Amino acid sequence: MKNSRRPGTKPAAKSGQRPQRNPAPGPAAKAPAKKPDGQRVTLPRALSKLGYCSRTQAEELIRNGHVAVGGKTITDTEAWIDLATAKISVDGKAVAAETFVYLMLNKPRGLVTTRHDPQGRPTVYDCLKDHDNAHLSPVGRLDKASEGLLLFSNDTQFANALLDPKTHVAKTYHVQIDRLPDAATLEALREGVTHDGEFLSARRVELLREGDRNAWLEIELIEGKNRQIRRMLESLDISTLRLVRVAIGELLLGELEKGAVRALTQEELAALKPQSGGG
Repeated sequence: MKNSRRPGTKPAAKSGQRPQRNPAPGPAAKAPAKKPDGQRVTLPRALSKLGYCSRTQAEELIRNGHVAVGGKTITDTEAWIDLATAKISVDGKAVAAETFVYLMLNKPRGLVTTRHDPQGRPTVYDCLKDHDNAHLSPVGRLDKASEGLLLFSNDTQFANALLDPKTHVAKTYHVQIDRLPDAATLEALREGVTHDGEFLSARRVELLREGDRNAWLEIELIEGKNRQIRRMLESLDISTLRLVRVAIGELLLGELEKGAVRALTQEELAALKPQSGGG
């Protein structure tokens, strides 16, 4: 059969193939602005990636003239550098990439989650005296009256991903309350409550066990707002007697003694990183 296609026309595209289109005539497209490659980062980001400090801390160091690149002091917090070749120093001391460290602590009650407390109270770093903790930061917080699983790391990317609400990494708590909860109380906690105009909710609330006058609940959060569980209970006129974080994602507090610190195993870290969006 002769091809009935008219001269000057293109054959129709076969099934499953995209038809080819010629670009519409017009002015040449402008080249997109060149983006920094994978080795070029801002100076605060470089100090963070090297595990020296957080980006916020790095910006303060830079502004105050403590940071030099190639021997030249840099005070511009938006300066870009080549991370692969730049020689960075802080107060004259060279900064090199640190080995990433991942620790877990069973935080005792009465310690504040900060390195230096203006009121002179004991801090979680008192438990890390046997570790080189100069650049370790807590991954999240537990308030003074709370206990349990607290992570420390100098891997800021890992820490930020684990804390990002978008990753939905669950934190599980065992909470002792000052009464025996009825079904309506448990349902109210599951549905969410309002405290000081803010809606607070838990992903899961279960009754663990009851005594004569009080009970233990298991509460799972994915938000992690300030004093969230205590505030949720306060909204129902319930007092928190004890609050213990027992798990972060698949990482369990287990039998770690109060005040004790240990490194995460490779298996534990591998289980946490996919949950946090890490590599």
